[in-house]
Amino acid sequence: MVLVNSSSCIICTINIFKYLVLINMDEGEIVTPYMKPLELFKNKELVTICAPMVRYSKLAFRSLVRKYGCDLCFTPMIISDCFIQSIRARHSDFTTCKEDRPLVVQFAASKGEDWAQATKLVAPYCDGVDLNCGCPQRWAMAEGYGACLIHKPHLVADMIHQTRNTVTDPDFTVSIKIRLHKDYKHTVDFARQMEAAGASFITVHGRTQDQRGDPVCLEAIADIKSALQIPVVANGDVRSMDDAHRIHHVTGVDGVMAARGMLENPAMYAGYKTTPQECVKDWVNIALKTGTHFTCFHHHLIYMLEKSLSRGERKYFNILGSTSGVLTYLTEKYKMEFSRSFYINLISRECNIIGWQTVIRIVIIIWQNMIKILIIILIIICTVVIKIHHISPSCFRNSAIGDNIHKDEKYELTQE
Repeated sequence: MVLVNSSSCIICTINIFKYLVLINMDEGEIVTPYMKPLELFKNKELVTICAPMVRYSKLAFRSLVRKYGCDLCFTPMIISDCFIQSIRARHSDFTTCKEDRPLVVQFAASKGEDWAQATKLVAPYCDGVDLNCGCPQRWAMAEGYGACLIHKPHLVADMIHQTRNTVTDPDFTVSIKIRLHKDYKHTVDFARQMEAAGASFITVHGRTQDQRGDPVCLEAIADIKSALQIPVVANGDVRSMDDAHRIHHVTGVDGVMAARGMLENPAMYAGYKTTPQECVKDWVNIALKTGTHFTCFHHHLIYMLEKSLSRGERKYFNILGSTSGVLTYLTEKYKMEFSRSFYINLISRECNIIGWQTVIRIVIIIWQNMIKILIIILIIICTVVIKIHHISPSCFRNSAIGDNIHKDEKYELTQE
């Protein structure tokens, strides 16, 4: 006889139910093979890329844009020295999954060893790393990050060399993202030096560090592209596929990268002029499934719905302060309907329940199958009733015998 610990039984039971729930939820999902960055540049005429965006280009948003024609995604910029020193920073700054490919992780670094060590940590979970040499914010340049690096070609070349030597996989990319010098001929020289140092590809934002809303300089990007053998990506003023094709036609670049255009319309690369309702619905599902913080969840929707709401509607929507409030608005405004998995994730999120998520899912599944359960119970009851009616009453014809039987039963119960 084998004795089993009761707590072990409970854990085992919960795990079995959890497994069954996961099968129920994820049935039919298949992870498709993907092309790595260099394969994309080799096989596609124009590679579509989601730019690194602080707070925005995280896992949930990357998962969304991949559904709508985005070939390659970048993570938000990560500070390399903090990343290698702090486990907490690594957990909060870098989140991915097996479907999140191809993926390039962008770092801000001022030292080659920092970028190389950070690359070593993320290399098993991505397809390339990128060095931010284009951020124009003052705090970044004061720390030696971002756009100030385009004036330090020898340092950047050494950083590329060190990082390239960290990963042995030849398909793993080491790239940089830059802005233009005031004299963009210096940018052409800079790009040539980075190519010689081992850069896999270069992304060029077609503005100087002092420019903000000015039109991008396509002539400069075209000159850089013609001077290099490695792929060149154009960044800036990409708000639609028409913009992407126009920039490709003028510059001859191998890819286009969009930031704000993607925020306003995550389905842009699929040819949509504005964000379709199905994309909004997909975002709600993905955000809740991945546990996206409400602020990020809400801000993305503010961008997506900007062109479809009136000024008064935008004011009202922008001040909503809860997930349930946002969902109520979307349901009433757009008549959206959501899947079963959506409501399961919503209940878990709103109740802030972590340990009981599996139990909640089981209860919901039972509730959804309540009709089947009631039918089974009814069948059992009918079976019992039929059997009772078929029992012969002859043994009870003599009332005295029947009385003695009842007395004996009572006596036996008393003795027990």
